Amino acid sequence: MGKYFGTDGFRGEANVNLTVEHAYQVGRFLGWYYGRNHKARVVIGKDTRRSSYMFEYSLVSGLTASGADVFLLHVTTTPSVSYVVRSEEFDCGIMISASHNPFYDNGIKVLNGLGQKLEAEIEEKIEAYIDGETEEIPFATGEKIGRTVDYAAGRNRYIGYLISIATRSFKDKKVGLDCANGSASSIAKNVFDALGAKTYVIHNEPDGTNINLGCGSTHIEELQKFVVEHGLDVGFAYDGDADRCLAVDEHGNKIDGDLILYICGKYLKSQGQLPLNTIVTTVMSNMGLYQALEKAGIRYEKTPVGDKYVGEKMRLNGYGLGGEESGHIIFSKHAVTGDGILTSLKIMEAMLEQKQSLASLAAPVTIFPKLLKNVRVLEKEAVLADKEVLAAVSEAEQKMGNQGRILFRASGTEPLVRVMVEAKTEQMCMQYVEEVIDVIRRKGYIAEEQ
Repeated sequence: MGKYFGTDGFRGEANVNLTVEHAYQVGRFLGWYYGRNHKARVVIGKDTRRSSYMFEYSLVSGLTASGADVFLLHVTTTPSVSYVVRSEEFDCGIMISASHNPFYDNGIKVLNGLGQKLEAEIEEKIEAYIDGETEEIPFATGEKIGRTVDYAAGRNRYIGYLISIATRSFKDKKVGLDCANGSASSIAKNVFDALGAKTYVIHNEPDGTNINLGCGSTHIEELQKFVVEHGLDVGFAYDGDADRCLAVDEHGNKIDGDLILYICGKYLKSQGQLPLNTIVTTVMSNMGLYQALEKAGIRYEKTPVGDKYVGEKMRLNGYGLGGEESGHIIFSKHAVTGDGILTSLKIMEAMLEQKQSLASLAAPVTIFPKLLKNVRVLEKEAVLADKEVLAAVSEAEQKMGNQGRILFRASGTEPLVRVMVEAKTEQMCMQYVEEVIDVIRRKGYIAEEQ
């Protein structure tokens, strides 16, 4: 992980540790780097947070000053940027978003020409340029200065692509959508309406400060109530940039990424469309998912947390389905990144083709109780290296045996360490999480607990 770029781009509080100067410098470098042998073409999308416009203009200034032509998708989803980059041969794409974070945060996600997350070596070069460790980049002059193009048509082509993926009409299906007051607000309803669904939408009125605020995939409770109160067949909740999706069944139960992987994996297997009979998960996936996959005769592999790692594992091995409990799901036949709206379409396909409700499709999975606590610390690297903390983690693991597991890791984007215990009972979860946190507290590492 770099100085500025984490597992999901360059993220921070707008104009605090991610500034307009940073955005300008990122643009300057990318415009020069991709334009060394030809005139670079870069496409940019953004979510609805207030600072996204500011960062868009800063990136455009840097890119065009280095000679790149910039194509603006305006408010759109991260997967739509990925789609446009790879389908229309752009040199790279940029998404301005902090995903599920609060509105005052923002981020710069750079995608390579294949629509995948940018290679680490290029991120390192950008960081070196930001820190003044490389030679200054020349300005473009005269006719070599870049131009800016309104490219809303690219977003419309992406909508058409999503619609083309559906295998059946959604006629007479009552579907709820929680757009998180984010990027999905401009796309999701159009897709479901075009496919014939009776679409009910909440949280699709962004004002720049309400993105993810008590809504979306990180706050799914309101959608759960909404589905039940309106007698809907299913509900889908997206995050700020719509690369995540969680679902709600007809009874109001939450269907998380693990259950989505099971439902879609089992369906694809039945259709002979699950490459190598394998699903890729992260270490955060629930023990209940693995037990259910084993009963269904489906193999699985694990990666570190982050859809970046899931995607890499899938590409290296030719796997077709992978994802995270948080709702980043990758269907490699259709996309190279997590795509929340695509995920909701594939869930609809599994329901319609098998003529079953979402609740019945998820029923074979028994999820183990899990407790995850985020601890805000002064130095996460010091906590991860502390022998007493690691001994407490190891002791908890030994005590649980085959009745549970513990996962201890640092956040890739925030000054947090995460302590997660999954066990047979909620009491066990609480006991062992607190035992580890007590040691972290006693050693004086805690800045603030969440």
